[in-house]
Amino acid sequence: MTANNRAVGWHSKDVARAAALVIAMYLGIKLLWFANQLVLVAFLGVLFGLAVEAGVDKLERYRIRRGIGAALIVLTFFGVLSGFGAWITPTLREQSVELKAKIPEAIDRIENWLNRRQSGFFGFMFGGRAAKASPDTAGLRAVDTSRVAQPDSVATPGGDSARGAAAPSASETLRSSLGRQLGGASRFLFPFLTHTVAVFGGIMLIIFMSIYIAADPNLYHSGLMHLFPHRMRARAGEVLSSMAMVLRRWLVTQLIAMIVIGSVTTIALLILRVKAAFALGLIAGLLEFIPTVGPILSAIPAIAMGFLDSPEKAATVAAVYVGVQFMENHLLIPLLMKGGVDVPPVLTILGQALMTLVFGFLGLMVAVPMLAATMVAVKMLYVERVVGDEVAVVNRDEDAPPDAGGPRATPPPSAPPPAKRA
Repeated sequence: MTANNRAVGWHSKDVARAAALVIAMYLGIKLLWFANQLVLVAFLGVLFGLAVEAGVDKLERYRIRRGIGAALIVLTFFGVLSGFGAWITPTLREQSVELKAKIPEAIDRIENWLNRRQSGFFGFMFGGRAAKASPDTAGLRAVDTSRVAQPDSVATPGGDSARGAAAPSASETLRSSLGRQLGGASRFLFPFLTHTVAVFGGIMLIIFMSIYIAADPNLYHSGLMHLFPHRMRARAGEVLSSMAMVLRRWLVTQLIAMIVIGSVTTIALLILRVKAAFALGLIAGLLEFIPTVGPILSAIPAIAMGFLDSPEKAATVAAVYVGVQFMENHLLIPLLMKGGVDVPPVLTILGQALMTLVFGFLGLMVAVPMLAATMVAVKMLYVERVVGDEVAVVNRDEDAPPDAGGPRATPPPSAPPPAKRA
């Protein structure tokens, strides 16, 4: 039988291999979805491990072994954090109690302020018409109490009383409405807070992963290289190294920004004599880890506390938060990043929204670093290799240690296009 007469098709082995591959991919996706919380926590462990690795590289120059250096950095970090916490804990405890007591009062004042401006823009935006209608209908509700007491109005399925019970009350206060909405959001965003053991286990997992990755990064780098064919290992090493550099730079930048923003916000609130300034500054610093969304969330309680004194002070506090964010985005972050991470704001917002909807609060925390790492892979594997455009992925630090955890070279220029076949 000649080659031209030979039938071309799938053999039984090919069909079995393809079916096994599809089943394996399906089971892998199901496993990742089932253990998505563990995957996100592991990603945080890798992220912090890359940051610890940068410090271990510097300690290694002083002939300190990597394992000892990694443990020393982590223990020193927690020691400083514990010392700072012990020093400021009494003030934070007192101000936390004050925040818990004063926030409802501030919400009531905001509601009263909005009710006095029912006919204006704020009344239209925040339900002033419903609040305005409540005093006029107070007498009618008093007259209708006899009808509510009748058994038929309660027992009638689908009747007016049933619909009235399902509908929100017109006299519902702003505090109860916000409490109901925030309660539902907290159950969606922070379900892990109800499991103390799970939280402690996740923190310990992140700590130990950070130490092990920083102590011997070459072990994990070489292990990942065995997953790629020989002809692709060089490019895969470049991509992984660039992703590691971007993640490390992003995390270090965020940690510095958290300290700076928390300190500046605390000082500004103290100057304005806002109640619970230290607690609000700590909230601003912690939520700075979540770009775009975190600063907005941290500004809400500060503005509410400023409203306890006057609407003018609340507006001043809002202006301070806007000014701090403007200085951060145009001075601090460009100075720290130096062109290392370039994530468009629209992609940042969409990525955070998608990760929050799918994975909750942990997804919101890791959305930006995951997006930054994904953009590195897309630029180097698709834009450079397939499209053929040269793009800047990451700038190499001049003082970067050589070959600590894999190749750290800048991505090479795009390869020439393959020759056309005849």
